Amino acid sequence: MALITGASSGIGLALSWEAVKRGFHLVITGRNQIALETLKTDITKSHPHCRVVFLSGEISDEAFCNKLIEFCFENFKRLDVLINNAGMSMRGLFIDTDLSVLKRLMDVNFWGSVYCTKFALPHLLAAKGSVIGVSSIAGFKGLPARTGYSSSKFALQGFLESLRNENRKNGLHVLIACPGYTASNIRKTALNSEGVIQGETPLNEAKLMSAEEVAIRIWNAYEQKKWYEIMTTQGKLAVWINKIWPKLADWLTYKVISKEPNSPFK
Repeated sequence: MALITGASSGIGLALSWEAVKRGFHLVITGRNQIALETLKTDITKSHPHCRVVFLSGEISDEAFCNKLIEFCFENFKRLDVLINNAGMSMRGLFIDTDLSVLKRLMDVNFWGSVYCTKFALPHLLAAKGSVIGVSSIAGFKGLPARTGYSSSKFALQGFLESLRNENRKNGLHVLIACPGYTASNIRKTALNSEGVIQGETPLNEAKLMSAEEVAIRIWNAYEQKKWYEIMTTQGKLAVWINKIWPKLADWLTYKVISKEPNSPFK
């Protein structure tokens, strides 16, 4: 049985469909109850052998995360895979950014994953299961105009690496998945420096990796028990260059982001 956070759209939605194709029963969660209801209905119609239940709520709320894990166990009596997918982004120079924006990203991207993992861990250890964190290259390399996003992803990856090492003798599998730019709703719902949803994407979404491809890569990496899944050549190069030549990595990331439409560096 798998629990997927942020399942109402984008990568989380695609992860849910790919999970049932591979025979998993599901608990799905997100803030959009109508979207979760629709997903449950659609999956049940097309995959009647898979049981799907949902609980809507705010992943940054510790009490809700505790309730969510209890809900999983009440319905299935076990938990094999936790996918911490729920997340949000931001764009804006730090000097202009309200501190509430950084706090909001840490609450969702980092603390939401920590809360769910904390309450799920006893069940995952009992099942010798997996914790999967959907991170980003921004968790390896700090990106300009993404201070809140990079900070949350660095924190997430540090947490997951520590968790993996603590449980190296307990049979827990921990995967850090790093998609490249993915065609999803995350940029349209990204916050600007004032904490307002920007409502537009700075990228050509048609040229990006699809959420469905990302989901397949993540589930394949889970089956292969990988520790990391960096999904693009650009991402792999960024991680490698940053290790051996960080000044070049800084220049390259600045150059890429400065060319975005409406870049704050223009």
